[in-house]
Amino acid sequence: MKSTICATLIGSAAAFAPSGLNAKVSTQLMAEKEKEMSKALPFAPVPKMLDGSMAGDVGFDPFGFAGSDKESLSNMREAEIKHGRLAMLAVAGWPVAELWDKKIAAALGLQDSLTSTGASPSLLNGGLDKIEPEYWVMVIALAGLFENESRATKEEKAKDYIEGDCGFDPLNFFPENKADQLVMQTKEIKHGRIAMMAILGFAVQEALYRTPVVAETPFFFQPIF
Repeated sequence: MKSTICATLIGSAAAFAPSGLNAKVSTQLMAEKEKEMSKALPFAPVPKMLDGSMAGDVGFDPFGFAGSDKESLSNMREAEIKHGRLAMLAVAGWPVAELWDKKIAAALGLQDSLTSTGASPSLLNGGLDKIEPEYWVMVIALAGLFENESRATKEEKAKDYIEGDCGFDPLNFFPENKADQLVMQTKEIKHGRIAMMAILGFAVQEALYRTPVVAETPFFFQPIF
């Protein structure tokens, strides 16, 4: 309300000011208005908790998942990064399994884990019953190990903790410089978001057409020569 009254008063006063001052005031008002609007949704205001300081933040949160405080935002970012990492692994493993699982299984004298159509097993495709229990035990144990490492790192670094940091960087990809760190984080979050959409697309496409993605879109997965 106050900002509206101020803008009205400034506009009224500017009508009697020199043209140069009018242009300056108008530019300032436009810049202030643009600053308050979301980059992702120019017709919508910037969500309360998204100030642009986090990697990949373009003011997109139409459903208010970011929460109402910093802790909620941090928890959601942590979840987003972890889901993105899993999706990046899955989006690579899904077509690789469809291409090579039968060949590897045959070479080792084992039964392949694909469905009858040659698709990767999933909740929608079925075939999860063919996965050995030992695999799920290993996955849960590995996930627990990374969760414990992430919690330990969070307690150790306190305020310097970066969401998603589980103390795992054997190839030293993460830079020392703050600016380069932000660039690397932005790359990771963007790739993770694309991967989450891609793996959803794989699952839905195969559920609808009952054809493996490597057969449905072979130009993505087969050699061109």
